[in-house]
Amino acid sequence: MINFKNRNILVTGGTGFVGSHLVEELVMQEANVVTTFISTNPLSYFFSQKLNKKVRMAHVDVRDFESVFDLVTKNDIEYIFHLAAQALVETAYYNPKKTMESNIMGTVNILESARLFPKVKAVVVASSDKAYGKLDYQTLRVKKAKYFETDPLKGDHPYEVSKSAADLIAYSYFKTYNLPVVITRFGNIYGEGDLNFSRIIPDIMRAIIKKEKLEIRSDGTYVRDYLYVKDVVDGYLRLANKIEKVRGEAFNFGSRESLSVIELIKSIERILKKKINYKILNTAKNEIPYQSLNYLKIKRKLDWQPKYNLVKSIEKIYKWYKKIL
Repeated sequence: MINFKNRNILVTGGTGFVGSHLVEELVMQEANVVTTFISTNPLSYFFSQKLNKKVRMAHVDVRDFESVFDLVTKNDIEYIFHLAAQALVETAYYNPKKTMESNIMGTVNILESARLFPKVKAVVVASSDKAYGKLDYQTLRVKKAKYFETDPLKGDHPYEVSKSAADLIAYSYFKTYNLPVVITRFGNIYGEGDLNFSRIIPDIMRAIIKKEKLEIRSDGTYVRDYLYVKDVVDGYLRLANKIEKVRGEAFNFGSRESLSVIELIKSIERILKKKINYKILNTAKNEIPYQSLNYLKIKRKLDWQPKYNLVKSIEKIYKWYKKIL
């Protein structure tokens, strides 16, 4: 693994859940980190780890090209990890315009800044399994099949489309301008610091700690890969390190834990030895019933595979939520 010591690195969305774990690792490696932010939360992992005292924070919206380009050039940025996005499926349903502007044009602004500034060595674009859309999910579900990087990008609702489009645009910048860009697609990422309680694991933690009923938006059978945030950070850094080997490509980062919502609840009950009181609402809009990613490509190419699982991580996560709740 490369050490990013003294490298000038931009992490967009670095104060967010995944971004803060990436920033933490880069700070440990003594990189010069700049992160964009729009708003901050004093309860966040970013602030609880005092990362605000260790990086340069720039109040920049990735939808504003001039501000993004200014940030890249003035800080002599060499590596960009583009994580800033409107990341919630339900929010995208109610506010598609802002979602498209953030996720599509925000990505364009990062790519264009990197194209125009010759010191940029690598751009790692954080995408999602949602970019694949609803690929014949009934067949996938019955066969317990996996999504491959060669599958078409067929998003058909606002959040999915924003990810499909951003992925294709990133590839076009490689193909047309030979930009050193790589695309990452992940399943459900969990860990300390996720304050979006509309997501299942934070909501489970809240229900246990506050002794409240967990309300499940789906019918409880929706399947996802559950991937610990430190494994995601490891994936980002490996790709940036080996950019000449992986430029222009997309990589799935999957998990050995592909679980339905009910299976996830039962697993956490078993590990924490706590009962979770839940109610199935079955009101989910535009969500994909089955998604699981094949990660053989990244395993073969960069020897990446998940090191963590729920058994190893959930007690530590529970303690973090207990502290902030």
